[in-house]
Amino acid sequence: MDEDPKQHDFDQRHDGPFESAAPALTMETRGRQDSSKSEPAHEMGAMSPTGTKADKGTPTKNRKSVQLPRHSMDARRAPRTSMTMSPTGRPSRDFDTRRDGPYGRPSLTMTRRQSGMTVIGQAETRDERDDAPDLAALEALHASMEEAPVFQLEPPPLDYNLWDRKWFIALFWGMILIDVTAQPIALYFGLWYGTDLSPNTVFSIITAALGGVSIFEYFVRFWRLWKKGSNCRVIGARRMYLDWFHWNFTLGWVIIMIELIVGTVPEHPPIRLLAMPLASMLYAFGTELLIVDTLRYFEVPAPVRISSIPKGAQLRPAIYSIIEDIVAVDGSGGTAYREALNRRYESSHVFRSMLRRMGAFWAFGAEAMAVATTILIFTIQQEAAYCVGWSAPFVWAGVWTLITIWYVKKKLREEKKAWQEEIVEKQGAIALANQGSSTEGTRSDRGVDISSA
Repeated sequence: MDEDPKQHDFDQRHDGPFESAAPALTMETRGRQDSSKSEPAHEMGAMSPTGTKADKGTPTKNRKSVQLPRHSMDARRAPRTSMTMSPTGRPSRDFDTRRDGPYGRPSLTMTRRQSGMTVIGQAETRDERDDAPDLAALEALHASMEEAPVFQLEPPPLDYNLWDRKWFIALFWGMILIDVTAQPIALYFGLWYGTDLSPNTVFSIITAALGGVSIFEYFVRFWRLWKKGSNCRVIGARRMYLDWFHWNFTLGWVIIMIELIVGTVPEHPPIRLLAMPLASMLYAFGTELLIVDTLRYFEVPAPVRISSIPKGAQLRPAIYSIIEDIVAVDGSGGTAYREALNRRYESSHVFRSMLRRMGAFWAFGAEAMAVATTILIFTIQQEAAYCVGWSAPFVWAGVWTLITIWYVKKKLREEKKAWQEEIVEKQGAIALANQGSSTEGTRSDRGVDISSA
């Protein structure tokens, strides 16, 4: 017959380093012999922690697990090792296993010393501690620790060269110019004067043929950012975020499509409205640049993630995110370029000021060109307005690009020169500080000599 579980204190394993209760001890105790000799002398009785005999009606085994307070443990008892067998016959190895690997897995390189092991070499360690290093060794160590820091001779490189990709850039922008500038103008005059198609049909064909290269590039960069093994994803962002430029690109295309669809619905489409898509794109990007730079000027934290700038962080010039996204995704610079651009921006104040001025240059330029194009579209003759609307923004972008290239080259030369001057200045300051400390040390040595004399 099994014993009543209520009368038995089950073993509680406390093998970990943080024990909250007394460990379970397996103890063998002999029962007191009854004076009436009603129980055989050779039977084993179970004693309670208070010394009273267990209930006679309850059958007991020869071994029983009880909870004893720590102060009542037998001092002569040998220390429990991690290989002590439990009543169930299972060795306790949990204490010897260090679970500091990933996901709580046992570490392969770190094992806890067993409690029953003796420390070898303690005497030798104590003898070695007695041999303290001499003063010369300490002075040599101190001198090696106070060596002058090594400065980087040039600003952190971007590891990206536009000149190496000049043919790809020329081919891409050549296709964009043909697709967005030459094609709508050529189709308009060819279909308007060379066929008997209705005005609605003419502009419907132009709208359907417009933006093939841009839409293809849109989905290509979407796939580059979305795929699982993407090497151009934003730093610290999930793949569903894509990047800041992609969302702005989406917004611009939505505005353009609304204008083209609304313009081609009437039987006689308004030609001036159909000449506005590029100006609308300038409005969208120029306004976005101005908003971000205004928030940065007033030290407002980022309201949303802007590419590699997380939400709540300090804003950077809006042109920074556009450069980062275009070069990393469309220019195949990858996430490595995002990281290199971040290092360059954080380490060089000349680079930061250059980006701030470039952002203002492109923001105000885009807004000014959008306003000028809009005025021309709604004031001059219709066919001329159509040509101006689809060509003038690209002319402005070409001029602004040439000015930007000249300005960036100039500022990069200034950055390199300022970097080298700052290195010389810092090295001179460190040399003066070391010279001052050595002079103070010499004076203190002389004072000690005079006092001892």
